[in-house]
Amino acid sequence: MIQGRTPLPQVADRELSWIDWLPAWLRPFAVLARWDRPIGTWLLLWPCWWGVALAPGWPRPGLVLLLALGAIVMRGAGCVLNDLLDRELDAKVERTRNRPLASGQVSVRAALLFMAAQALVGLMVLLTLDPAAIWLGLAVLPLIVTYPLMKRVTWWPQLWLGFNFNWGVLVGYAAMTGELALAALILYLAGIFWTLGYDTIYAHQDKVDDALIGIRSSARRLGEATPQALWLFYAVTVLLLALAGWQAELGWAFYAALLPVVGHFVWQITTLDQDDPASCLRRFRANRELGLLVACALLLGKVSA
Repeated sequence: MIQGRTPLPQVADRELSWIDWLPAWLRPFAVLARWDRPIGTWLLLWPCWWGVALAPGWPRPGLVLLLALGAIVMRGAGCVLNDLLDRELDAKVERTRNRPLASGQVSVRAALLFMAAQALVGLMVLLTLDPAAIWLGLAVLPLIVTYPLMKRVTWWPQLWLGFNFNWGVLVGYAAMTGELALAALILYLAGIFWTLGYDTIYAHQDKVDDALIGIRSSARRLGEATPQALWLFYAVTVLLLALAGWQAELGWAFYAALLPVVGHFVWQITTLDQDDPASCLRRFRANRELGLLVACALLLGKVSA
Protein backbone atom coordinates (compact mmCIF):
# COMPACT_ATOMS: atom_id res chain seq x y z
CA MET A 1 0.00 0.00 0.00
CA ILE A 2 1.26 3.52 -0.81
CA GLN A 3 1.49 5.67 2.32
CA GLY A 4 -1.33 8.20 2.47
CA ARG A 5 -3.22 6.75 -0.50
CA THR A 6 -6.08 4.31 -0.65
CA PRO A 7 -5.31 1.73 -3.30
CA LEU A 8 -7.92 0.64 -5.80
CA PRO A 9 -9.51 -2.80 -5.50
CA GLN A 10 -7.09 -5.13 -7.25
CA VAL A 11 -7.74 -6.99 -10.46
CA ALA A 12 -6.04 -10.35 -10.83
CA ASP A 13 -3.86 -9.54 -13.83
CA ARG A 14 -2.70 -6.03 -12.99
CA GLU A 15 0.80 -5.18 -14.25
CA LEU A 16 1.58 -1.62 -13.17
CA SER A 17 0.85 0.18 -9.91
CA TRP A 18 1.86 3.72 -10.94
CA ILE A 19 -1.80 4.68 -11.30
CA ASP A 20 -2.03 4.69 -7.49
CA TRP A 21 -0.17 8.02 -7.68
CA LEU A 22 -2.86 9.60 -9.87
CA PRO A 23 -5.55 11.86 -8.38
CA ALA A 24 -8.27 9.82 -6.69
CA TRP A 25 -10.92 10.81 -9.23
CA LEU A 26 -8.76 9.69 -12.16
CA ARG A 27 -7.66 6.29 -10.85
CA PRO A 28 -10.86 4.37 -11.67
CA PHE A 29 -10.77 5.72 -15.23
CA ALA A 30 -7.15 4.61 -15.57
CA VAL A 31 -8.19 1.10 -14.57
CA LEU A 32 -11.19 1.27 -16.90
CA ALA A 33 -8.86 2.07 -19.83
CA ARG A 34 -6.44 -0.64 -18.64
CA TRP A 35 -3.53 1.79 -18.22
CA ASP A 36 -2.36 -0.53 -15.46
CA ARG A 37 -2.27 -3.42 -17.97
CA PRO A 38 -0.40 -2.23 -21.06
CA ILE A 39 -0.08 -5.69 -22.59
CA GLY A 40 -3.32 -5.16 -24.52
CA THR A 41 -1.97 -1.94 -26.01
CA TRP A 42 1.19 -3.73 -27.12
CA LEU A 43 -0.82 -6.52 -28.74
CA LEU A 44 -2.85 -3.92 -30.62
CA LEU A 45 0.18 -1.81 -31.53
CA TRP A 46 2.56 -4.47 -32.82
CA PRO A 47 0.42 -5.30 -35.89
CA CYS A 48 0.30 -1.57 -36.73
CA TRP A 49 4.08 -1.45 -36.63
CA TRP A 50 4.30 -4.73 -38.56
CA GLY A 51 2.35 -3.12 -41.39
CA VAL A 52 4.71 -0.14 -41.38
CA ALA A 53 7.76 -2.43 -41.31
CA LEU A 54 6.44 -4.58 -44.16
CA ALA A 55 5.74 -1.64 -46.47
CA PRO A 56 8.39 -0.41 -48.91
CA GLY A 57 10.66 2.24 -47.46
CA TRP A 58 11.81 2.83 -43.90
CA PRO A 59 9.39 3.60 -41.07
CA ARG A 60 8.76 7.29 -40.50
CA PRO A 61 9.25 8.19 -36.81
CA GLY A 62 6.23 10.52 -36.80
CA LEU A 63 3.97 7.78 -38.14
CA VAL A 64 5.32 5.27 -35.63
CA LEU A 65 4.48 7.64 -32.76
CA LEU A 66 1.03 8.48 -34.12
CA LEU A 67 0.14 4.80 -34.38
CA ALA A 68 1.30 4.32 -30.79
CA LEU A 69 -0.97 7.11 -29.57
CA GLY A 70 -3.83 5.72 -31.61
CA ALA A 71 -3.33 2.26 -30.14
CA ILE A 72 -3.38 3.61 -26.58
CA VAL A 73 -6.60 5.57 -26.92
CA MET A 74 -8.47 3.09 -29.10
CA ARG A 75 -7.57 0.20 -26.84
CA GLY A 76 -8.83 2.30 -23.93
CA ALA A 77 -12.07 3.17 -25.73
CA GLY A 78 -12.59 -0.47 -26.66
CA CYS A 79 -12.09 -1.56 -23.06
CA VAL A 80 -14.69 0.94 -21.87
CA LEU A 81 -17.17 -0.35 -24.45
CA ASN A 82 -16.45 -3.93 -23.45
CA ASP A 83 -16.94 -3.16 -19.75
CA LEU A 84 -20.15 -1.23 -20.40
CA LEU A 85 -21.69 -4.21 -22.15
CA ASP A 86 -20.23 -6.76 -19.72
CA ARG A 87 -20.63 -4.96 -16.40
CA GLU A 88 -23.22 -7.41 -15.07
CA LEU A 89 -21.23 -10.44 -16.22
CA ASP A 90 -17.96 -9.01 -14.89
CA ALA A 91 -19.49 -8.75 -11.43
CA LYS A 92 -19.90 -12.54 -11.41
CA VAL A 93 -16.31 -13.39 -12.39
CA GLU A 94 -13.57 -13.41 -9.76
CA ARG A 95 -10.92 -11.88 -12.04
CA THR A 96 -13.14 -9.00 -13.19
CA ARG A 97 -15.52 -8.25 -10.33
CA ASN A 98 -13.42 -5.27 -9.17
CA ARG A 99 -13.47 -3.51 -12.52
CA PRO A 100 -14.74 0.08 -12.12
CA LEU A 101 -18.10 -0.38 -13.84
CA ALA A 102 -18.81 -3.80 -12.35
CA SER A 103 -18.02 -2.54 -8.85
CA GLY A 104 -19.80 0.80 -9.23
CA GLN A 105 -16.71 3.03 -8.98
CA VAL A 106 -17.58 4.67 -12.32
CA SER A 107 -21.07 5.54 -13.54
CA VAL A 108 -22.35 4.56 -16.97
CA ARG A 109 -22.62 8.23 -17.98
CA ALA A 110 -19.05 8.99 -16.95
CA ALA A 111 -17.79 5.90 -18.77
CA LEU A 112 -19.58 6.93 -21.96
CA LEU A 113 -18.02 10.39 -21.83
CA PHE A 114 -14.58 8.89 -21.20
CA MET A 115 -15.01 6.49 -24.13
CA ALA A 116 -16.09 9.34 -26.41
CA ALA A 117 -13.07 11.44 -25.42
CA GLN A 118 -10.65 8.64 -26.23
CA ALA A 119 -12.43 7.88 -29.51
CA LEU A 120 -12.17 11.56 -30.46
CA VAL A 121 -8.40 11.51 -29.92
CA GLY A 122 -8.24 8.33 -32.00
CA LEU A 123 -10.18 10.04 -34.79
CA MET A 124 -7.82 13.01 -34.72
CA VAL A 125 -4.87 10.65 -35.09
CA LEU A 126 -6.58 8.80 -37.93
CA LEU A 127 -7.30 12.00 -39.85
CA THR A 128 -3.57 12.77 -40.04
CA LEU A 129 -2.94 9.62 -42.10
CA ASP A 130 -3.19 8.86 -45.82
CA PRO A 131 -6.82 8.77 -47.10
CA ALA A 132 -6.61 5.02 -47.72
CA ALA A 133 -5.59 4.48 -44.09
CA ILE A 134 -8.43 6.74 -42.92
CA TRP A 135 -11.03 4.68 -44.76
CA LEU A 136 -9.55 1.47 -43.43
CA GLY A 137 -9.59 2.89 -39.90
CA LEU A 138 -13.28 3.68 -40.23
CA ALA A 139 -14.06 0.31 -41.79
CA VAL A 140 -13.02 -1.57 -38.65
CA LEU A 141 -15.64 0.15 -36.46
CA PRO A 142 -18.33 -2.54 -36.96
CA LEU A 143 -15.84 -5.19 -35.81
CA ILE A 144 -14.97 -3.13 -32.72
CA VAL A 145 -18.60 -2.55 -31.75
CA THR A 146 -19.66 -6.18 -32.17
CA TYR A 147 -16.66 -7.84 -30.53
CA PRO A 148 -17.93 -7.60 -26.92
CA LEU A 149 -21.09 -9.46 -27.95
CA MET A 150 -19.34 -12.40 -29.57
CA LYS A 151 -18.80 -14.34 -26.33
CA ARG A 152 -22.59 -14.62 -26.11
CA VAL A 153 -23.17 -16.05 -29.58
CA THR A 154 -20.07 -18.02 -30.63
CA TRP A 155 -17.45 -20.32 -29.16
CA TRP A 156 -14.82 -18.31 -31.06
CA PRO A 157 -14.79 -14.72 -29.75
CA GLN A 158 -10.99 -15.02 -29.83
CA LEU A 159 -11.20 -15.18 -33.62
CA TRP A 160 -13.25 -11.98 -33.65
CA LEU A 161 -10.61 -10.36 -31.46
CA GLY A 162 -8.05 -11.38 -34.08
CA PHE A 163 -10.02 -9.57 -36.78
CA ASN A 164 -9.97 -6.44 -34.59
CA PHE A 165 -6.51 -6.43 -33.07
CA ASN A 166 -4.65 -7.09 -36.31
CA TRP A 167 -6.48 -4.56 -38.47
CA GLY A 168 -3.59 -2.24 -37.72
CA VAL A 169 -1.47 -4.21 -40.21
CA LEU A 170 -3.68 -2.87 -42.99
CA VAL A 171 -3.83 0.66 -41.57
CA GLY A 172 -0.06 0.82 -41.02
CA TYR A 173 0.71 -0.47 -44.50
CA ALA A 174 -1.76 1.90 -46.15
CA ALA A 175 -0.43 4.83 -44.12
CA MET A 176 3.01 4.14 -45.62
CA THR A 177 1.98 3.42 -49.19
CA GLY A 178 -1.50 4.83 -49.79
CA GLU A 179 -2.73 1.41 -50.85
CA LEU A 180 -2.98 -2.25 -49.85
CA ALA A 181 -1.01 -5.18 -51.21
CA LEU A 182 -1.31 -8.95 -51.04
CA ALA A 183 1.63 -9.14 -48.62
CA ALA A 184 -0.24 -6.94 -46.13
CA LEU A 185 -3.37 -9.08 -46.37
CA ILE A 186 -1.32 -12.22 -45.73
CA LEU A 187 0.37 -10.59 -42.74
CA TYR A 188 -3.08 -9.65 -41.42
CA LEU A 189 -4.14 -13.30 -41.62
CA ALA A 190 -0.96 -14.32 -39.79
CA GLY A 191 -1.86 -11.93 -37.01
CA ILE A 192 -5.36 -13.38 -36.73
CA PHE A 193 -4.00 -16.88 -36.09
CA TRP A 194 -1.46 -15.44 -33.63
CA THR A 195 -4.27 -13.79 -31.68
CA LEU A 196 -6.36 -16.94 -31.81
CA GLY A 197 -3.49 -18.70 -30.06
CA TYR A 198 -2.56 -16.21 -27.36
CA ASP A 199 -6.14 -15.26 -26.51
CA THR A 200 -7.13 -18.90 -26.18
CA ILE A 201 -4.35 -19.19 -23.60
CA TYR A 202 -5.69 -16.07 -21.88
CA ALA A 203 -9.26 -17.38 -21.85
CA HIS A 204 -8.23 -20.45 -19.86
CA GLN A 205 -7.96 -18.16 -16.82
CA ASP A 206 -11.72 -17.66 -16.75
CA LYS A 207 -13.03 -21.00 -17.99
CA VAL A 208 -14.51 -22.09 -14.65
CA ASP A 209 -16.43 -18.85 -14.11
CA ASP A 210 -17.34 -18.67 -17.80
CA ALA A 211 -18.93 -22.11 -17.61
CA LEU A 212 -20.99 -21.08 -14.58
CA ILE A 213 -22.44 -17.96 -16.23
CA GLY A 214 -22.68 -19.30 -19.79
CA ILE A 215 -19.89 -17.33 -21.48
CA ARG A 216 -18.37 -19.02 -24.52
CA SER A 217 -14.70 -19.08 -25.48
CA SER A 218 -12.24 -21.07 -27.55
CA ALA A 219 -10.69 -22.26 -24.28
CA ARG A 220 -13.96 -23.90 -23.23
CA ARG A 221 -14.60 -25.23 -26.72
CA LEU A 222 -11.17 -26.80 -27.10
CA GLY A 223 -10.70 -27.97 -23.51
CA GLU A 224 -7.98 -30.59 -23.22
CA ALA A 225 -7.32 -30.34 -26.95
CA THR A 226 -5.94 -26.81 -26.50
CA PRO A 227 -2.24 -27.76 -26.93
CA GLN A 228 -2.93 -29.48 -30.24
CA ALA A 229 -4.93 -26.47 -31.42
CA LEU A 230 -2.13 -24.12 -30.39
CA TRP A 231 0.35 -26.10 -32.48
CA LEU A 232 -1.99 -25.59 -35.45
CA PHE A 233 -2.66 -21.89 -34.80
CA TYR A 234 0.99 -21.00 -34.34
CA ALA A 235 2.19 -23.18 -37.23
CA VAL A 236 -0.20 -21.40 -39.57
CA THR A 237 1.00 -18.07 -38.15
CA VAL A 238 4.62 -18.87 -39.01
CA LEU A 239 3.75 -20.14 -42.48
CA LEU A 240 1.74 -17.01 -43.24
CA LEU A 241 4.52 -14.79 -41.90
CA ALA A 242 6.97 -16.50 -44.25
CA LEU A 243 4.54 -16.17 -47.15
CA ALA A 244 4.03 -12.46 -46.45
CA GLY A 245 7.81 -11.95 -46.41
CA TRP A 246 8.17 -13.81 -49.70
CA GLN A 247 5.39 -11.77 -51.30
CA ALA A 248 7.06 -8.55 -50.10
CA GLU A 249 10.43 -9.77 -51.46
CA LEU A 250 12.18 -9.54 -48.10
CA GLY A 251 15.75 -10.81 -47.84
CA TRP A 252 17.15 -14.00 -46.34
CA ALA A 253 17.61 -12.49 -42.88
CA PHE A 254 13.83 -12.33 -42.46
CA TYR A 255 13.52 -16.11 -42.64
CA ALA A 256 16.49 -16.63 -40.33
CA ALA A 257 14.92 -14.22 -37.85
CA LEU A 258 11.72 -16.27 -37.85
CA LEU A 259 13.56 -19.05 -35.99
CA PRO A 260 13.35 -17.21 -32.62
CA VAL A 261 9.65 -16.68 -33.34
CA VAL A 262 9.23 -20.43 -33.79
CA GLY A 263 11.20 -21.06 -30.61
CA HIS A 264 8.98 -18.66 -28.66
CA PHE A 265 5.84 -20.39 -29.87
CA VAL A 266 7.27 -23.79 -28.92
CA TRP A 267 8.07 -22.49 -25.44
CA GLN A 268 4.55 -21.16 -24.99
CA ILE A 269 2.94 -24.47 -25.88
CA THR A 270 5.30 -26.93 -24.22
CA THR A 271 5.47 -25.10 -20.89
CA LEU A 272 1.82 -24.08 -20.62
CA ASP A 273 -0.26 -25.39 -17.72
CA GLN A 274 -3.73 -24.50 -18.94
CA ASP A 275 -5.27 -25.17 -15.53
CA ASP A 276 -2.95 -22.67 -13.79
CA PRO A 277 -4.08 -19.05 -14.31
CA ALA A 278 -0.60 -17.72 -13.49
CA SER A 279 0.95 -19.94 -16.18
CA CYS A 280 -1.65 -18.79 -18.72
CA LEU A 281 -1.14 -15.13 -17.86
CA ARG A 282 2.65 -15.32 -18.12
CA ARG A 283 2.54 -16.90 -21.57
CA PHE A 284 -0.13 -14.51 -22.74
CA ARG A 285 1.95 -11.52 -21.66
CA ALA A 286 5.05 -12.99 -23.30
CA ASN A 287 3.45 -12.30 -26.67
CA ARG A 288 4.58 -8.70 -26.23
CA GLU A 289 8.10 -9.98 -26.91
CA LEU A 290 6.79 -12.16 -29.73
CA GLY A 291 5.47 -9.05 -31.46
CA LEU A 292 8.90 -7.45 -31.14
CA LEU A 293 10.58 -10.51 -32.64
CA VAL A 294 8.34 -10.36 -35.70
CA ALA A 295 8.93 -6.62 -36.13
CA CYS A 296 12.70 -7.17 -35.97
CA ALA A 297 12.44 -9.97 -38.52
CA LEU A 298 10.59 -7.69 -40.93
CA LEU A 299 13.18 -4.94 -40.62
CA LEU A 300 16.07 -7.40 -41.01
CA GLY A 301 14.37 -8.67 -44.13
CA LYS A 302 14.60 -5.18 -45.60
CA VAL A 303 18.25 -4.81 -44.70
CA SER A 304 19.14 -8.09 -46.42
CA ALA A 305 16.89 -7.66 -49.46
